[in-house]
Amino acid sequence: MIPPIPHRRWPVISALGIVQILAWGCSYYLLTVLGPSIAAETGWGLPWIFGSLTAGMLAAGAVAPTAGRMIGRHGGRPVLAVSTGLLAAGLVLLGLAPNLPVFGLAWLVIGLGMGSGLYDAAFATLGRLYGADARPSITALTLWGGFSSTLCWPLSAFLLAHLGWRGTCLTYAALELGICLPLILGLIPPAAPRPVAMGGRSDAVSLDPAERPVFLVLAALVTCTGIATSIFSVHLLTLLQDRGLSLAAAVSLGTLVGPSQVGARLLEVANRSRHHPIWTLTGAVALMAVGLVLLWGGFLSLALVLVIYGAGNGLYSIGRGTLPLALFGPERYAALLGRLAKPNLAAQALAPSAGAYLIAHAGADATLMALAVLGLIDLALVALLWRARRRAAAPVRAVDEKPLPQGGRG
Repeated sequence: MIPPIPHRRWPVISALGIVQILAWGCSYYLLTVLGPSIAAETGWGLPWIFGSLTAGMLAAGAVAPTAGRMIGRHGGRPVLAVSTGLLAAGLVLLGLAPNLPVFGLAWLVIGLGMGSGLYDAAFATLGRLYGADARPSITALTLWGGFSSTLCWPLSAFLLAHLGWRGTCLTYAALELGICLPLILGLIPPAAPRPVAMGGRSDAVSLDPAERPVFLVLAALVTCTGIATSIFSVHLLTLLQDRGLSLAAAVSLGTLVGPSQVGARLLEVANRSRHHPIWTLTGAVALMAVGLVLLWGGFLSLALVLVIYGAGNGLYSIGRGTLPLALFGPERYAALLGRLAKPNLAAQALAPSAGAYLIAHAGADATLMALAVLGLIDLALVALLWRARRRAAAPVRAVDEKPLPQGGRG
């Protein structure tokens, strides 16, 4: 077991929190505000603009396993520093892009920064620093991440109004280098050296035969949830307007999701990790599934439904970050988290386009039904996860409970 590094945690968590807010704001959430203005000024098609983000997220998924291995080997500090440099370089290239191919290339660079610097990399950094005792720190970090869109959407709108979309990109690049990089280098401590295993590699990761079903079910659950949450977050306003709401009313209701996420995370923090994180993930998936089914069926008020879904989504980030640590241990945590991030990021990249196609060709109601079905599939996968976990633990219990031989010599 990796011993926790004796270091004051709140400066580290706060630094990572600020880094996460700006990293999400200048990458995943950027085009939500800038996309229409970019299309209007350049004449580039909006599908191509958002398609560049999709390509960037696919690049993020491709690099995530390597980033996880590097964090496991060297700690998160150097990997997050490189991620900040990649985000800044991509944003500069984005702000100076003379044509659509260069714009797309910029998003590939940003995608490399996303894959090595967003939640999974931050969670892995805390796991590498604090070992099996990292769960409270991961939970606290998600409180910061919940404010990313809340803070960065208004900031992006303000910068867009005063500097244009190119100036906004260049400003975010300056913030990455002027704020995030010093925080990473100044407040995130280096990880303790890891002993080199037999064969010379300290980051080699393998799963026992009993663990593989657990990992595969968890990967399927993360991927399925990534599809549902991406479609929901990107197309929520469209789906609400199909329920007869005006755009203003839909926006007002949509803002309930963010505070619900933070509120649920505060409850998890107050609980002080008294239960196994599989319960957190189970509760999260159940709340999200209930919210999606109720939204499709038109039951209860939309406000209450969105609060239920938002609470589940808030808990899900914690469960996704802490459960692999509890299941597989701190030594393999960073590398396995990188493996889990690959299908999750790929799902988040492709799902919004699939949702848009479904809305256009089958309608909003069919899209809501598909989301409800995904929520129910997630519930089934959680049940399989419980079963796979019990089976994986059975051989360990059998060894522990095996009676000692009588009368023999040691």
